[in-house]
Amino acid sequence: MTPQRIVVVGGGQAGGWAVKTLRDSGYAGVLTLVTDEVHPPYERPPLSKALLAGKVAPESTYLFKDELFTGLALDWRRGRRAVALDPQRRALQLDDGVWLDFDRLLLATGGSARQLPTVGVPVHTLRSLDDALALHARLRAGDRLLVIGGGWVGLEVASTARAAGLAVHVVESAARLCQRVLPPELGHTLLRLHERHDVTFSLGTSLTRLAAGADGCVHAELASGEHFEVDHVVAGTGMIVNDALARGAGLACANGILVDARCATSDAAIFAAGDVAVTRTRWLADPVRLESWQNAQDQGIAAAKAMLGLDVHYDPVPRFWSDQHGMNLQIFGLPQPGDAIVWRGDPERGPAMAFALRGEMLRAVVAFNAGRDLRQARMLVECHARIDPIKLADAAVDLRTAERLP
Repeated sequence: MTPQRIVVVGGGQAGGWAVKTLRDSGYAGVLTLVTDEVHPPYERPPLSKALLAGKVAPESTYLFKDELFTGLALDWRRGRRAVALDPQRRALQLDDGVWLDFDRLLLATGGSARQLPTVGVPVHTLRSLDDALALHARLRAGDRLLVIGGGWVGLEVASTARAAGLAVHVVESAARLCQRVLPPELGHTLLRLHERHDVTFSLGTSLTRLAAGADGCVHAELASGEHFEVDHVVAGTGMIVNDALARGAGLACANGILVDARCATSDAAIFAAGDVAVTRTRWLADPVRLESWQNAQDQGIAAAKAMLGLDVHYDPVPRFWSDQHGMNLQIFGLPQPGDAIVWRGDPERGPAMAFALRGEMLRAVVAFNAGRDLRQARMLVECHARIDPIKLADAAVDLRTAERLP
């Protein structure tokens, strides 16, 4: 039976594409979108890049043009938070006390920026559009930036700040950059990229103290004994998944909301998508949250179709991308510790790709300004191709004709 009322909680990539897909698929019932921000659904990747640099207007990040968004005929509850969920009643309570009944519910609640436990010193985070606008204004009023965290967000902020002329120092508690998602050799490649642009690093140590100075600067002390005086501090230490609503309602969770291949939770009428969703994929033995722009969009679309009873089996190829110092990085698949890295080209001299192999099976590719061959490389990753590493390393060998092993 076609649901009469669908409620979507979350105004990011997943929630935005879900409401659009529902209308595109012919759903004509009541469609409520609950967003804790006042902005219409927007993309997050520009926040640490073009928007932070002041090169684009906030409206350029919106997923849809005004006329398209208006044409979706949404019951848009902007600036409202969902505070309680009653699966038995099929009802959701907002922070203004209003209860919304639903036939189907999509939780696309994403995550919140992890905060540093500091007192009396302003520490910026970058998760929302308003965060990016506030940080842009602050960066224009200083010369020295300390970034806590050597993951994607921290490195993208470092890149943008260096382009704006700031001196940037990055502190990462792990021994290398992006340790959670990149093998050691590729983490070192990122380190060299940033060092060539005069970003400095303290790796394998952590922040122990921040204090306000009388001159308006911030004094920072690390566990290594290093001391810094900076104008601004940004924490890029990851996100805390927003699954409290689901946990409070008794839905199955494990650092996120567990979903099946239809994006359905442990309650068949409630779905989840995007950064908050923990899904199974053939790429890993255990369920995983795929924190990426591409997954948020694709899973939001898949969940919308599933809520309408359409046939859905969501098993994505993990895909991530980042822009740093003019270098476009794209990752297909999930490189793992112990994978052998085979290089095709040199990222310090031009386009290059790094292939991650387990034995002779291709598990992932990381491309550095290498869009021309990326489509074929992705196809090889998708089918777990077995290819002679010598062929992969030889840029003269067309990937479309590279010999595959039996």
